[in-house]
Amino acid sequence: MTTADSTQAEKSKKSTSSCVSTQAVINLTLTPEQKIKALADMWRIRRFEQQALKFYNQDKIAGFLHLYIGQESIAVAAASLMNGQDEMITAYRDHGHALAVGMSMEECMAELFGKATGCSKGKGGSMHFFAPDKHYWGGHGIVGGQVPLGLGLAFALKYKKIPACALCFLGDGAVNQGPVSESLNFASLFELPLVIIIENNGYSMGTSLERSSSIQHYLAQRAEGFDMAWGLANGSNYYELRAKLHEAMERARSESKPFLLEVATYRYYGHSIADANAKKYRSAEEIENYKANHDPIILWQKQLLEEKLLTEESITAIDEAAKKEAAASVAFAEASPWPDPESIFSDVYYEVDQDSEAGRTGAHFFSDRV
Repeated sequence: MTTADSTQAEKSKKSTSSCVSTQAVINLTLTPEQKIKALADMWRIRRFEQQALKFYNQDKIAGFLHLYIGQESIAVAAASLMNGQDEMITAYRDHGHALAVGMSMEECMAELFGKATGCSKGKGGSMHFFAPDKHYWGGHGIVGGQVPLGLGLAFALKYKKIPACALCFLGDGAVNQGPVSESLNFASLFELPLVIIIENNGYSMGTSLERSSSIQHYLAQRAEGFDMAWGLANGSNYYELRAKLHEAMERARSESKPFLLEVATYRYYGHSIADANAKKYRSAEEIENYKANHDPIILWQKQLLEEKLLTEESITAIDEAAKKEAAASVAFAEASPWPDPESIFSDVYYEVDQDSEAGRTGAHFFSDRV
């Protein structure tokens, strides 16, 4: 057993023991249709990412590309618990979250291709998927920069007396950024309904957790320094993951108290596709072990087979449907038009787009708009 695998097992054991009671409550309400949908959503994310990888390697997609393969269960579980008023924000590994909250493959793939039909009109690319109508706020390229924004979402919810919480995702490497600590302090001090979720895939770009972070046991334990509740969850166990997320989200909504949840997960590819050393700082055995024993999709399929909700044939059909949808999204993206060159001047400042007094007179806007 590798060091990383041992850590995964230890975290799974600790987190499972702490959430058995909540697990029985929230997951018993899941219908067979909802369980099957969760599997379909995970497969949709994986097949979308694989198509993105294929066409990135063909130079059809520019910029950076951070794949979510191996972590699909986290976004799906979180989205399944949102109450229609909850808000979600994440970092640059954002495709999975976007699809989980209901964004279409077509608008997401078109954005990767830089086309006008993309969710950000082709101007944002991989790291900037947005869907405010779905309470999804991106998609941010600055490491840790989304956490103060998630804090702001939580502050707004409390200020407006909206019974909801703000979900803010970050990676294990971002935990060491200064704004993250500042946000933890602010959230605890003002008792904001913020649920911060650390997607701990073990490596900060190319540096293992043990070499990048000073910790005694767990990253989430840092919450104790801010008088904040924290917990652990195994990203390979969908039931456990939903239980822990539900516990944190309900606490935030009902008590307006922040929570820091660390989810043990793994990415099969590099930090980004530009990560040429992905197979050098991790052994091939470690990667294959995770695929064989901790893959969230395979384990959830196995669970549904045991519950006799699916057959091998129906699982194949779900996967084939995801492949077909992903391929169709590529066809849509390739057929879509490029943005009009003039559109570069729009969607920069809200005040300018709305033709407000500030937009017409502000000296910091483009000269032809003043």
